[in-house]
Amino acid sequence: MNDPTVSVVIATRNRPEMLRSAIEAVMEQSYPGPIECVVVFDRTEPDLSLGRDDESRQVVVVENSRVGGLAGARNAGILASTGELVAFCDDDDVWFRDKLEKQVERLGSADTSVTGIVIDYGGREVARVPKQETFTLKNLVETRLMEAHPSTVLVRRTALLDTIGLVDEDLPGSYGEDFDFILRAMQAGEVSVVEEALVTVRWGQSMFSRDWATIVAAIDYMIAKHSVLRASRKGMARLLGRRAFAVAALGRRGEALRDCGRVLRRRPTERRVYVTVPVALGLVSAERLLDLAHRRGHGI
Repeated sequence: MNDPTVSVVIATRNRPEMLRSAIEAVMEQSYPGPIECVVVFDRTEPDLSLGRDDESRQVVVVENSRVGGLAGARNAGILASTGELVAFCDDDDVWFRDKLEKQVERLGSADTSVTGIVIDYGGREVARVPKQETFTLKNLVETRLMEAHPSTVLVRRTALLDTIGLVDEDLPGSYGEDFDFILRAMQAGEVSVVEEALVTVRWGQSMFSRDWATIVAAIDYMIAKHSVLRASRKGMARLLGRRAFAVAALGRRGEALRDCGRVLRRRPTERRVYVTVPVALGLVSAERLLDLAHRRGHGI
């Protein structure tokens, strides 16, 4: 009776089969407390047949009433939910059965919790598991910590609506909204880490993973927004390296090479420079290099 209600927000658009798998995994959690699953349909007709009126395992279907896109859809789900704790799950990801149970148990005095993930890309699986001692703001800024995936996030509603804040709807294309959110969460309070892979993340399904223009705009927005990023030579080199790669993928050779120069002045060992130059020179496609990185459980 003392287990808090967990509201799980799933934003979705045109992926009905994957969505049903995500919902089923949420409904089958071993967590003994009540679970409220809020499914938010973004710019698409809601499937009301998914609704489930069960006191312990409820599914609520709503439309995105805010800014179109992932950030607005997440916020619409947050505001439509009622649980003391709020969790996110992408519609193409699947939770392990004991994900919530272990996470709530580990939360303690922290406002936010994350777990590890298993990346599934083309049938190849790679585990990425964070460690509590290395899950620091410095490491997040410098390396991004891909293990801190939004489908692993659990957060107290009070912190979400106060010290952390809602998902940033001004981010171009909602790209990097998860990085922006966890940056703010780590600056607002303690983040508890469950050192296990408890979510299967299916890469290759993202609707903007190759929307290079949006990626460039979002990186510029993040750099302007977060002074903690601008203060880190390594973190800025990583972000500018990603920007250079996206610009090269757009065919803007001169700009990409200038960005590479900016990166090298900050950090000559930044590896993204050395995969960007061949793309800028037309020697290899960005898609080919991205595919190779994803097969190893990494991004660019």
